[in-house]
Amino acid sequence: MDGFKLHIIEKIVDELGSEGVDESSLEVPPDPKMGDYAFPCFTFSKRLKKSPQQIAEYLKGKIGTDDIISEVQSNGPYLNLFVNKSKLAEQTLKEVAEKKDKYGTSSAGKNQRVVIEFPSPNTNKPLHLGHLRNMALGESMANIIASQGYGLSRANLNNDRGIHICKSMLAYQRWGDGKTPGSEGRKSDHFVGDYYVMYNLKEKEDASLTGEAQEMLLKWEAGDKEVRALWEKMNTWAFDGFEETYKTFGLPAFNKVYYESNTYMKGKEVVMAGLKKGVFSRRDDGAVVVDLEDEGLGEKVLMRADGTSVYVTQDLYLAQMKHDDFKYDKSVYVVASEQNYHFKVLFTLLKKLGHDFADGCYHFSYGMVLLPEGKMKSREGTVVDADDMMLEMQELARDEITRRYDDLEEQEIHDRSMVIGIGALKFYLLATDSIKDMTFHKEQSISFEGETGPYVQYAHARICSIFRKYGKPVGADVDFGLLKDDVEKEVIKKIQDFPDAVAAAAEHYRPSIITRHLLDLGQLFSTFYNSCPVLKAEDEKLVKARLFLCDCVRQVLANGLHLLGIKAPEEM
Repeated sequence: MDGFKLHIIEKIVDELGSEGVDESSLEVPPDPKMGDYAFPCFTFSKRLKKSPQQIAEYLKGKIGTDDIISEVQSNGPYLNLFVNKSKLAEQTLKEVAEKKDKYGTSSAGKNQRVVIEFPSPNTNKPLHLGHLRNMALGESMANIIASQGYGLSRANLNNDRGIHICKSMLAYQRWGDGKTPGSEGRKSDHFVGDYYVMYNLKEKEDASLTGEAQEMLLKWEAGDKEVRALWEKMNTWAFDGFEETYKTFGLPAFNKVYYESNTYMKGKEVVMAGLKKGVFSRRDDGAVVVDLEDEGLGEKVLMRADGTSVYVTQDLYLAQMKHDDFKYDKSVYVVASEQNYHFKVLFTLLKKLGHDFADGCYHFSYGMVLLPEGKMKSREGTVVDADDMMLEMQELARDEITRRYDDLEEQEIHDRSMVIGIGALKFYLLATDSIKDMTFHKEQSISFEGETGPYVQYAHARICSIFRKYGKPVGADVDFGLLKDDVEKEVIKKIQDFPDAVAAAAEHYRPSIITRHLLDLGQLFSTFYNSCPVLKAEDEKLVKARLFLCDCVRQVLANGLHLLGIKAPEEM
């Protein structure tokens, strides 16, 4: 909590007591003319036996002005408070200058450990646009959570076994003719995905392929040498391709990578132990099931009649394995909303099996990514591959850069197009509230104007340009009282609110809170820059004060972009 909020809350507590009064009690009015903070008095009527209006009027008389509070008003059921803008500017901007890239961080999660799992791909196809949203959300949330002092570990699960994997294997076995990614000039994971699409096309013509794929899965689980050799070859191709995609997208290394092929047998052991304890039961056809009717989840098969496992089987063991590895307080699964039922079942089963850590398991559910033409379908080959999308974004950024500049070296054009293109992609994927489905418009996302990543990056680069023109240090001898313009005050208030925005994004798993904050700050800075001369201000003292403000804006933009996994360029 910033010092201004704390000061105001302490004043209110002195009058009303601490019951029902905390940081969340203070609201930000929709109009700055209504104050910097508003305190609603509705919830205190019953306890104090007064109307909200009477309580607000009472507080107005008791809470006077001081060096922090410049004015107090009662507005119906609200107490409106204005803070000393000179004091606000000095405290906020000095704090940014002191903390630099640590501004926005906190120790709220000290001594607590979080493990976040993403993107958990299947090895029968390349990563697609939906995975890019997963990776953007996973990485940004990892950064945001870590910024709040939590011990953070990144984990990835490769779903490298199962019927879908066998489908691409069977197609390659039937029609691959010894081809390799190298012989076909094809990126290795795309090569594997080609055979998954081929299988689904062939299955429409020959229904017997379904049985053959199931038979291959049984052989795999029995350790058939030929099937296992084919599996290892195709999985290696998939993994190599994934690593290339992760690198281009800018994902750091995972702390641990899990493989379903290493956990599914242990998952079966968990299921059999649950069967022995009576938590699960065996159906007449031999399948092991659990009755979750009371939880509204129906009957769930945990092991099929033929003895093969399902996804939740291995997830039961993996949850225990992750807890053993990380001793987590919270385990976050970044998985699309299509799997909401799966995780409700998983967490319910973990509780039924007596695992205390189940209460710390959280499904970070997010909506689907749609295209203007509709939903993507992997089995029909109508998805937008992640690699293709990243390349398209880089090319769009390149077009924008070459349109603006005609004297850049080729390497500089390439480097900038990478930073801007990938940044635009991530920002666009994060700007929509994660729980909502979204439609991806690549041309909109790359615009240097509007609510986009390049717009925020450009604001950062513009400030860097101002300092290059100034050409000397600003220093710390700044008269903050000179920052009197209304838009200057709004910029400072937005800077002050940044730590709260980061904390809220961490608490609610909403990176979009930060994208919104950066856009608002960028737009306020643009208004300030156009109405308040910086280098051409009326005297050097005002120049230095406004430069100090500019540098704090730059720092907050850089910090926010970093939390989103986006680079803050010094030149665009």
